[in-house]
Amino acid sequence: MGRSESVAKLPEWARELLERSRVARLGLLDDDGAPRVLPVTYALSEGALITAIDDKPKRVAPERLARVRWLRARPRAALTVDHYEDDWSRLAWVQAIGPVEILSAADAPDALDALTERYPAYRRERPAGPIIALTPDRLVWWRA
Repeated sequence: MGRSESVAKLPEWARELLERSRVARLGLLDDDGAPRVLPVTYALSEGALITAIDDKPKRVAPERLARVRWLRARPRAALTVDHYEDDWSRLAWVQAIGPVEILSAADAPDALDALTERYPAYRRERPAGPIIALTPDRLVWWRA
């Protein structure tokens, strides 16, 4: 297992895994302090890993979503990207751990641009936000 303090210092294979994977898992703590893991779309933007609340149907306003509330109350998270195959000699993962900021879409145009460049669905309908930006202070990685 390896570790670094920034995306720029990842080994090439780990950076490629972050850039090529389509989904990540966002780990955070809920209101009871219990761990929760959510699948998210994501992109790299200015050294941060970002995800956005998009326009898929929600029961509450985006600012009131549980993950937004939880991250406002405890603004640290982990984002994990992995590669799985039945050939276990090809397994790999990268995890970014660090503080999180909740930003309005208007305050994060570069983050939205990174997401829309990565996901065709966001080109048709840009996420309204908010934006969740995790700036890692620690990255860990492993591969078989």
